[in-house]
Amino acid sequence: SCDFNKMYDYIKTDPRYYSIKKTKRNIIYSWVQREFRNLNLAREANLRVPVPLSFKNNVLVLEYIGSADPAPKLINYCPKARKRTFDEIVSQMKKLYSAKLIHGDLSPFNILVKDDKPYLIDFSQTTPITDMNGERFIRRDVRNVVNFFKKLGLKIDEESTLNKIKNL
Repeated sequence: SCDFNKMYDYIKTDPRYYSIKKTKRNIIYSWVQREFRNLNLAREANLRVPVPLSFKNNVLVLEYIGSADPAPKLINYCPKARKRTFDEIVSQMKKLYSAKLIHGDLSPFNILVKDDKPYLIDFSQTTPITDMNGERFIRRDVRNVVNFFKKLGLKIDEESTLNKIKNL
């Protein structure tokens, strides 16, 4: 359901999709394929993400995260153990970065919480760290997560969090 032009802006700098033709259908189909592929890479890196089950054309089928009701987004949930939840999210970001990927759109809207454990979702904008926008994306992801947890009272900062993720 993303805007076509925004899709193209993300995909055109991803070296895995340089040869894509700029037609709406090609972009949309590649977008779905990209999210499927990124979720599989994230699972290989041991991230807590929905299992990608299948895709065809513009449809992606994922594992359901929740019980009777869908798992809430972090933005609508106050974790019981705030610091632990923050540390788990940073650990997930570090694993993704170690796999040479950046989420690119991580925020409390793209993190589900089930059994007080964070699940990262929405990997359509995930891109290799070598992408020309990679540094901007990782900094934005860190800013979004840090700002959310600062509002919950944690004493954390962006630069030290970024250094943890990058292993500096």
